[in-house]
Amino acid sequence: MVLLHVVFEHAAGYALFAVKEVEEIGMLLPQVVEASVLNVGKFSSVVNLSAFFPFKSAQTALENINAISEGVLHADLKLFLETNLPIGGKKKALLGVSDAKLGAALQEDLDLSIQTGGVVAEIIRGIRLHFHSLVKGLTAQAASKAQLGLGHSYSRAKVKFNVNRADNMIIQSIALLDQLDKDINTFSMRVREWYGYHFPELIKIVSDNSTYCKLAKLIGNRKELSEESLEALEEITMDSAKAQAILDASRSSMGMDISPIDLINIESFSNRVVSLSNYRQELQEYLRSKMGQVAPNLAALIGDVVGARLISHAGSLTNLAKYPASTVQILGAEKALFRYWGSPSLLGVRMAAVMAGQGWIGSG
Repeated sequence: MVLLHVVFEHAAGYALFAVKEVEEIGMLLPQVVEASVLNVGKFSSVVNLSAFFPFKSAQTALENINAISEGVLHADLKLFLETNLPIGGKKKALLGVSDAKLGAALQEDLDLSIQTGGVVAEIIRGIRLHFHSLVKGLTAQAASKAQLGLGHSYSRAKVKFNVNRADNMIIQSIALLDQLDKDINTFSMRVREWYGYHFPELIKIVSDNSTYCKLAKLIGNRKELSEESLEALEEITMDSAKAQAILDASRSSMGMDISPIDLINIESFSNRVVSLSNYRQELQEYLRSKMGQVAPNLAALIGDVVGARLISHAGSLTNLAKYPASTVQILGAEKALFRYWGSPSLLGVRMAAVMAGQGWIGSG
């Protein structure tokens, strides 16, 4: 006859349950097992607590849960099973576990017969539901506090040692960079339309959005523009011919007159757009430095922005490195990847280089 024991990992400690009438349970349909699991009275007649090993501290609980999550047999669990699990004799012991990785580790180290899924999964679900009732001295409130504390500690440790945390910074940066590009273009269009009523000729002379907003802020009322402002215009446009053309156009402009309150609002809005443009440049420098640290080879092949978009599409640098060449080629064919890039054909050449050396796209 086979004796089925089930090991259950809880935030409060390890518990070993002996299952009664295992042969009858094995013949039951899943619906019948589920019905017995939901009733604590019926379920108590199915399982019996054999042993309970409480964790001494929160740190011990965290160490054990980390080992279980990685499929590693912790020394505490090994000692607990060796002490309380009946190994040897006429009756063969069968151990039920919830995690297949942990089951493989137990089978290798302790030479046990392991069972996962099926009836074991239903029994573990019932143990999880009625655990505080099956263990004497453990209340539902104490079990809930232990689970909450261990959950916070485990999540905090996972976030702290997340291997993708540098990738996440790149993904968020490229998303913000794209959003800033859209917002700056939209806001600059509003400034052009708004200030264009007063000085329509400026749009034809200056095409750059950031430069236009700086000029709108500097010029203000075009009628007040004089030779003294020529040096300031040259400083912004970086072109003496354009500066002179702006000055000449202001003297013969066909634009309407504008009130001081309107100029104040236009200048304020232009100042916001200029500050956004400056922040975008700072963000691009930050992205360039991050790509140089995390994926220098990828940045050298296809550039910082496109490389960051590839990482964002893949979800992480690790996922991108594992992609087959066909998947990388499909990602490279998307229009969003060579937005603000220039020539798609040049991107295709560099994408081919990525596919040829995708094993070293990271930090090498």
